[in-house]
Amino acid sequence: MNKFGGFIRLMRPVNCIIMGFAVFVGAVLAAPQLGSLNWLNIMLGFLTGFTFCAAAMVINDYYDRKIDAINEPQRPIPSGKVKPPEALAFVGVLSAAGFVFAIFVSLLCFAVASVSLAITLTYITVGKRTGLPGNFLVSICVAIPFIYGSITAIGTVGLNVVLFASMAFLSNTGREITKGIVDVKGDSAEGVKTLAVRFGEKKAAIVAAGFFIFAVALTPVTWVLGLVGIWFIPFVLVTDVGLIVCSALLLRDHSREKARRIKKVVLYLFLAGLLAYIFGVIK
Repeated sequence: MNKFGGFIRLMRPVNCIIMGFAVFVGAVLAAPQLGSLNWLNIMLGFLTGFTFCAAAMVINDYYDRKIDAINEPQRPIPSGKVKPPEALAFVGVLSAAGFVFAIFVSLLCFAVASVSLAITLTYITVGKRTGLPGNFLVSICVAIPFIYGSITAIGTVGLNVVLFASMAFLSNTGREITKGIVDVKGDSAEGVKTLAVRFGEKKAAIVAAGFFIFAVALTPVTWVLGLVGIWFIPFVLVTDVGLIVCSALLLRDHSREKARRIKKVVLYLFLAGLLAYIFGVIK
């Protein structure tokens, strides 16, 4: 892996694309009539979500370099492919780009982007070692792009956007707790108080499954309120069934390798959930 490849890997492009796509979803949920959307604002919103997510991923790896040296020694920084000062400089470039994209949309978008970055930095510098509160901070950052997308489209936040942002918050919290099971060895060595470190992998798995199921329980609400159409159902079933199966598998086997696979699968189930809401509201 060359240096360029190291920088790309630090960004975690799939995560960044999903965050940018989340902004688009928030916009479509808020304004289902696609012809009424300001597509320049939507593109700028996508780029804001992408670059801020990338910045968060890179600075997270910077602060996690000692833990990753234990848990994930092949990561770009602990492996020596990217030097820590280079990673920090990359964070600066990505953040600056994100702010430029945001200010071109509106001052409110710039303010929301600033709050998002502040929460991210709070998590990385302080919240990460707190365990569950830190998981909540990450999930807030995951939910914000939907709010941001709604603002880019209509200047405010619709009810269906609030519901989906809540589901994103819950499912991502479950994923973060699952990630804690994967990283328990390194987290324990560095004093990171995840649920898996404090109470053991089994109890952490139970709590993670609880958040997954809570997210699933919210999905019928949007249908009952008439906020989505018939095409919402097949896509959301993929997400809901997938999360239920992941919960069952995690409860049965909460080993590090099983948790690692489940946290990856949940990311793709999250993408299916995004598609459910897009196809459910487009007119």
